[in-house]
Amino acid sequence: MPDAIQFGLDRLLADATLRRPLTGRRIALLAHPASVTRTLTHSLDALAALPDIRLSAAFGPQHGLRGDKQDNMVESADYIDPLHRIPVFSLYGEVRRPTAAMMETFDVLLVDLQDLGCRIYTFITTLRYVLEEAARHGKAVWVLDRPNPAGRPVEGTALRPGWESFVGAGPLPMRHGLTMGELADWFIATLKLDVDCRIVTMQGWQPDAAPGHGWPLGVRSWINPSPNAPNLSMARCYAGTVMLEGTTLSEGRGTTRPLELFGAPDLDARALIAAMHALAPDWLRGCVLRECWFEPTFHKHAGQLCSGVQIHVEDPAHYDHAAFRPWRLQALAFKALRGLQPDYPLWRDFGYEYEFERRAIDLINGSPLLREWVDDPAASAADLDALAHADEAAWVEARRPFLRYPG
Repeated sequence: MPDAIQFGLDRLLADATLRRPLTGRRIALLAHPASVTRTLTHSLDALAALPDIRLSAAFGPQHGLRGDKQDNMVESADYIDPLHRIPVFSLYGEVRRPTAAMMETFDVLLVDLQDLGCRIYTFITTLRYVLEEAARHGKAVWVLDRPNPAGRPVEGTALRPGWESFVGAGPLPMRHGLTMGELADWFIATLKLDVDCRIVTMQGWQPDAAPGHGWPLGVRSWINPSPNAPNLSMARCYAGTVMLEGTTLSEGRGTTRPLELFGAPDLDARALIAAMHALAPDWLRGCVLRECWFEPTFHKHAGQLCSGVQIHVEDPAHYDHAAFRPWRLQALAFKALRGLQPDYPLWRDFGYEYEFERRAIDLINGSPLLREWVDDPAASAADLDALAHADEAAWVEARRPFLRYPG
């Protein structure tokens, strides 16, 4: 009996007619550890096993084709795949965009990347870059579509002009609600790219269906698309907790629940949660906050006991997909901390994704707006809500032509 849902990769592997335009052409694959079939075979191995597919190269994004790098800003090198004897080019090493020499190794690039539905996730930027280079070099791109595990909700201020970076590929809100295939369509339209691009769509994906609300929970295994993306709960929280990377608070790296919790040795989590409830209780709907303690084994505050907050979004009795707003929740935590400790050294000063002149928190948010709101004692929750709501409403309309899957 066929699966109720098929990802783009599975459809391509199962349908020789769908693959026919690839016959006789040199094929490259852009993939990462979560690029697997229904039976958990990596897409590189599954494609190599097909007699009608001629693999000539592969590409790995941040963290590598097979997931070899744990942290951010840890580069991967080019190498020859030991099994398939093809070059594997790193798009997170000496270059972020494929070079002309790399582009010469193939005719069609298959893109099979699992996204998390958040603007800052660098696989989105890599998708933009390969589409631009394919247009420049006359190459074809096929996007093998996969679910957006965060589903369709939209949240956050849009990236402002001039704030584009490797963690900000375009004027998207933090939580965009599109699949990689839909994003490809949007990039091509907004950047006016003349590129031969085909989307191998999913079959049977229902983005609003419970209990996964974007991810086919209980039907497909979760594979980490990056080392600190261990489960669906993280994917749901990520559009908020990713902002912690621009702060001195631990985002839980070095624990078993990264990007689902946050804290620091000098934080009073109980007081913080109370202050959040007092400031904007509506922003805490759809989840449960729990005071917790954790000791990171690496990264920020390694080896120190941290007072922290875990965001729980897994219990159907407490999780409300439509009500949960992780970007506002995390912004509220920063605002509450400012109220409790006005001089807290919250914003981390370091080079972030190879940007050394602009603050990491501003790069993450695509503008200084959130940081300025947090640091302004007179700014209210309603002020940030108004900014975000305008951008969110505009994006809901802007993305409408690109939606390929019914709710």
